[in-house]
Amino acid sequence: MAKLSKNIFLTPLKRIKTNGGDVMHALKNTDGFYKGFGELYFSWVEDNFVKGWKLHKEMVMNLIVPYGSVKFVFFDDNTMKFFEVEIGEMNYSRLTVMPGIWFGFKGLSEGKNLIVNFANIKHNDNEVEKKTLNEISYNW
Repeated sequence: MAKLSKNIFLTPLKRIKTNGGDVMHALKNTDGFYKGFGELYFSWVEDNFVKGWKLHKEMVMNLIVPYGSVKFVFFDDNTMKFFEVEIGEMNYSRLTVMPGIWFGFKGLSEGKNLIVNFANIKHNDNEVEKKTLNEISYNW
């Protein structure tokens, strides 16, 4: 596990080669960033498509890209700094994102890219803030 910032952690995940298809680990209840289970969802993002900006006030996200590759961009409005990280099949890892940081993401692989979010709470419109892509200036 690597601490990328005060709110973002990167954990390399095991990918076990097996006949007929790999086994890909995601999250165990003994992992340090396991904060309980609220919901698990999947999100597709197409090649070169950008989704953002969102900020969760309570949710701890555990983001995994088992198919394709995705560039995540985080923005700390206190320091006015950006942080980028790419995860996917070639860098199979879990991004744990604590509440309180803006983020967006872009699909990098041709076709579709699959994001999995293992969240500690169920989605609640009242705990998430959203901005348009133009409201935070970043050159995608």
